[in-house]
This record gives sequence, C-alpha cells and structure tokens, in this order.
Amino acid sequence: MSVFKSKKDKASNTAEAVEVAAAKGIASDMDKKAKGKVTKKKIITAAVLVAAIALVGAVAVRFMGNPSSKAAGEVSYNDVAVEKRDLTVTLSGSGTIMPADSYTVTSLVEGEILSDEFEEGDIVYEDTVLYSIDSSDASATLERAQISLNQSQRSYENTLENIENLDIKAENTGIITELMVEEGDKVNAGQTVASFRDSGTMTLRLPFSSDDAMNIHKGDTAVVTLDSSFETLYGTVSKVSGVDNVSASNMITRDVTIEVSNPGALGTSQSATAMVGNYACAAAGTFQYRKEGVITAKASGEVAAIHVDEGGEIYDGKVIISLSSDDIDDQIQSAKDSLRNAELSFESQMDILDNYTITSPIEGTVIEKYYKAGDNISNMGSPLCVIYDLSYMEITLNIDELDIGKVEEGQKVKITAEAAGDKVYEGEITKVSIQGATSGGITVYPATIRIDETEGLLPGMNADIEIVIESAESALTVPVSAVNRNGTVLVKGEGTSPEGMTAPSGYHYVEVKTGMATEDYIEITEGLKEGDIIGIQQRTASNMFEAMGNVAVNNMQQGGMAQGGFQGGGNMPQGAVRPSGGMQNGGGMPR
Repeated sequence: MSVFKSKKDKASNTAEAVEVAAAKGIASDMDKKAKGKVTKKKIITAAVLVAAIALVGAVAVRFMGNPSSKAAGEVSYNDVAVEKRDLTVTLSGSGTIMPADSYTVTSLVEGEILSDEFEEGDIVYEDTVLYSIDSSDASATLERAQISLNQSQRSYENTLENIENLDIKAENTGIITELMVEEGDKVNAGQTVASFRDSGTMTLRLPFSSDDAMNIHKGDTAVVTLDSSFETLYGTVSKVSGVDNVSASNMITRDVTIEVSNPGALGTSQSATAMVGNYACAAAGTFQYRKEGVITAKASGEVAAIHVDEGGEIYDGKVIISLSSDDIDDQIQSAKDSLRNAELSFESQMDILDNYTITSPIEGTVIEKYYKAGDNISNMGSPLCVIYDLSYMEITLNIDELDIGKVEEGQKVKITAEAAGDKVYEGEITKVSIQGATSGGITVYPATIRIDETEGLLPGMNADIEIVIESAESALTVPVSAVNRNGTVLVKGEGTSPEGMTAPSGYHYVEVKTGMATEDYIEITEGLKEGDIIGIQQRTASNMFEAMGNVAVNNMQQGGMAQGGFQGGGNMPQGAVRPSGGMQNGGGMPR
C-alpha cells in the first residue's frame, strides 16, 4: 500500500513509515475498544488520522516546512539566483467566431420578383437595392389614398374659412352709422348687422358740355364753389362719363365726377358748381358720400362681442362684430380628424410601396441567396438572403463569476484557432455583460471580444482565448516555493535573520514583500535584489516524516491539523495574485 509519492520518486521509505504509523494507530484503537474505552468518534478520528498523515506527507514533499522547525534528518538546499523575467497571469477559454453583424433579409409583401441585382459572395453596401417586387396593385391603392387626402385638405380649409367668417370685418373706410344687433343676438349668414358711411371724402357729379368733357381727364384738378357760401374747395376728377345726356335746354352733356375732401361741414344737401381748367360745368349738383353701404354676416352664429360703437371709425379689415358657433367648432374638429386619417392612410400606403423595393440594411457579404428574379413570394416574412458584416469578427466568452471582476472593457486578448494554424490574433474586450446566466449552481457572464485582423478566420470556427489579467515586464522574481508562509526567503551569505528564526549555516532569512504570481514564479517587490542567491530547501525521504511528525501528528491526535498547516485553505504569500488554474480560496500551493 502506497499513500503518496514525490515528483522525483525519492519517498519510498516515507511511504513505508506512513504505513507503519497507520497500522500502529489502528492497532492501538482496537486494543482500547476491546477494553470498552473507545467511542465511535475516536474510531473515526483514527481513520482520519491515517488520511491526514498521508496528506501531510504528500504536501511536505512539495512544500518546505516551517522554517523555525527542527528537522531530524539531513537537509540540503538548491541555490537559485534572483532573476528578472516577464510575468503574465491569464484566464483562458474557448468560443465560436461570429461575424460583426448578420442580417437575414425578409419580405414584408407578396408578389413576383422583377429583378435581383446581386449574387452570393457579392459585397453590398447599406441601402443597396437587392430586389424589386411587382407593385402595380400597391401603386393604385396609393393613388386613391392621394385623392382622398386632397379632398380632406380642401374640406378642412373650407371649414377654417367658416371660422374666420365668425369675425365680421369692414371692407371699407368710414364710420358706423347704425348697429343692428346686440350681444347675444342670433345672426344668420347674409344678415345685415351694421351700416357705414365714408364721410371723409365727398363726390360731386356735374354735367359738362360734351365737347368740353372730351377735354377733361381723370386726375385733373377741379375748383369747386359752394352755392351757399361761395367758398372755394379743390377736388380731383375721378371719372368722366362716356355717355351723352340731353339737358332740359336741349344741351348735349356728359357727367364728370369730382372727389372733394370733406373739411367737416359738407353734407348731402349742399350744392356746388365746378371748373376744370377753362371748362365750366353746365349746371350745379349736390354732394354725395363717396361710399355708403351695409355690412352683412358671412356665417351664422351668436353675437359674442361688438368691437365698434355707432359713430366709430372703421377701415378695411377691422373686426366689427365677433360671433361664436358650436356647430362650426364641431365641423372644424371633424374636418381636422378626417384630414389626419387621410394623411395616415397615405403615409401607410407610401410605406407599403417602399416595401416592394428591398434594400440591404447593412454593409457586408451575401452568404446565402434564396430567391431570384421571376420567383413569386407567396408568404410575407419569407427569408430572401443572408448578409454578414465581415469587417471584423466577434467571440462571446462566458466568464466564471469568480473571475468576472478581473475582466473589463479594453483588455487585450490572444486568440488562436486550430483551423487557422499557428497564427495568434489579437482581440479586445468591447463589452462585459452584467446579466449572468446560472446553471448547476455556477454563474457565468458573457464578455464580447472584437477581432479586427481576420485574415484566415471564418464565422463558425472554434477558437481558444487567453485574456491577460495582469502582466509585469522585467519583474524581480523567485520560484514560488522559495517564499515561506511567514513571508521570508532563505538567502545565502552572512546576515541577520528576523527574531525567533534560525537559519542553516551559511544562510539567513530575509523578510520580503511580494507582488503578482504565476504558477511557477512570484514577484518580489521589496527585500531582494537581482543576483541574490537564495536557498530552496530539499528534504530527504528518510527524515521528512520524522521532521513533520513531531508537529503534525501530535496536533492531529488532539483533534485538528497542525497550526500553520492546511487550516484556512493554505493561502499563498500576501500580495500574490492567484494564477489561472490554481485552487480557489487561496488553495494554490507553491511547487
């Protein structure tokens, strides 16, 4: 029976010692049981003792014991120089190479394919036309939607005019002579609501002899003489009639109309004569107001407000009366809704028509082509072709929850693919998802890796991935086994060891601070310098069991393992980073 074996097969006598110790322990417990003094718990402890002794023996082959312990047998040391080397700690995994983007082009309409302008393997650009599908039916539907939209637009505009007509406005300059409605009155379209008069300018129509009238022109200046006061006013010819009239004295005349600014005293009862140049009128005439009339409503409603009182001045466009009408408000809302429905219908038909021209959504390479010109698409949603964006590629790697904290965006990644030979590709982590997936009590988080140099790679290839977690160039290093649990290293030469520690002849212990570590080497940040010679203890199999027995066996017989042994998981030296592939919770023992 063999319990453990060292790497160099030099522990055969230790194995025999373990067997003898185990046999003695079991025999001792059996004797006690025969005397009725051994409980079931002690029997179990004996079995555990055998396994524990075997485990301690196996570990002792790999790991140097407590430096302060006394070894019973001979001890030898390997001298190793402190050297500088590059250290790298990595996480590794595997994944499948995928394109940067992929898109399956589908059809949203049915019909015959009229043209296809590409083949498998072609590179297409975004918005490149791929297929044209017969759209004659859709075009006719679009035309009908356009007609409906135009009709709704006109109806809405007409309705807006109705609401504008609720404001009754003046179309002339003058004064309001009479208001025929009050607030709250009902008004119908076409009803007269006010009368007005333009009294600022008076007109005077006078007969001139036909021969004289032919020499008078619009715009000529006229001198007007009032009959009552013989006051002289100036006016302007605004019209010369082309029709001859016969006066009571059988004189042939033509009417000439003169406009005169009203100084304020002129009325329709005032008469006057006039001369235009050297031509005098044949008879006197009376003044008339230049413009006089009524104002009517263009829409029906209720008088909500009157903005001008009787005698108030008006001008073209001035609001005189405001009406309100619930019917018109309802008409406008209805017309507005109808117009919006028509717009949506037209836009929808435009979108549908666009679907008959199928374009590429991305820039990439056509991987599959399922339809060609002349084929008939009978089902909407049918896949027509597949496009891959191969400008770069991606791999998704699932990271264990224990390691996800070491991974971040921007980290460089080494990638190899068996199908691509020995070439090493460089990638970069572009995304680390915080959405994990749990299976069998283990949670993993996907990390996306981008590969820009893709020559030799194809989608679907399997690849191995190595993520550099930590690295150091020209780090001062020693073998991991050289650093004791108490943070000391055995250095060759004369020197003073820390208090309580006794070094072998020709050596002394030095306290060190450590940095990152791999499975084989650990960085020394303080305590040593390049070229220092350190000693790594090598025990012989004949005395190893005796050396550790005094410490480990006695402690285990008391119910636990030796202090400084495996309790707490056997942590690595303080400051070291657990290398990839080591034991969790600090269980990676130095070799």
